Amino acid sequence: MLHEDICSAIEQYKIIAIVRGVSADVCMPVAQALYAGGIRLMEITYNQSAPETWEQTAAAIGEVAEAFRGRMFAGAGTVTNTRLVEMTAKAGGRYIISPNTNAEVIRRTKELGLVSIPGAMTPSEILTAHDAGADYVKLFPASELGIGYLKAIRAPISHVKLMATGGINETNARAFLEAGSVGLGVGGGLANKKAIAEGDYAKLTEAAKALLAAIS
Repeated sequence: MLHEDICSAIEQYKIIAIVRGVSADVCMPVAQALYAGGIRLMEITYNQSAPETWEQTAAAIGEVAEAFRGRMFAGAGTVTNTRLVEMTAKAGGRYIISPNTNAEVIRRTKELGLVSIPGAMTPSEILTAHDAGADYVKLFPASELGIGYLKAIRAPISHVKLMATGGINETNARAFLEAGSVGLGVGGGLANKKAIAEGDYAKLTEAAKALLAAIS
């Protein structure tokens, strides 16, 4: 899967489902449920407070990437160092998403042929990420900043492709896209931890369908 293909998928399908705080062994049924609801991009996050779980997380990314090869694209989230970039690339993940802007992480991501999506909030951070080679910049926390903030940011820096993330759901997703976000990162609104803990994966499928209907 080429770098350009992943970028095309992001801009076509718009939604990256963020799977955070769930054990690696349930990532596959979560992926199956989200896929059934129409999701085609899934971010599995590393737990920064538990480095001992990183290998399992990378393995889960690899399993989802292999099982859905060419159908759904797996990547890593909360990537804060180059070691995690390398682990993700080795596992078969295709994009790297971070909560912050780290030039070393961006550089290594690009060297390995992966799509780079660092997080930023201010105009300076956004342009620093872009200048370091980011393909997209994750505007975070988007719902706290608001749609007006996104519009104001885009006025002088419309050349940077922004992805609103944080507090995105079916009630505000369309408005963020209309304000100029090229895609959206959606966490709890899709990968609901309570539903996952209860094994109620049908809820994830229904949430995905509702979100996609809201932005169609």
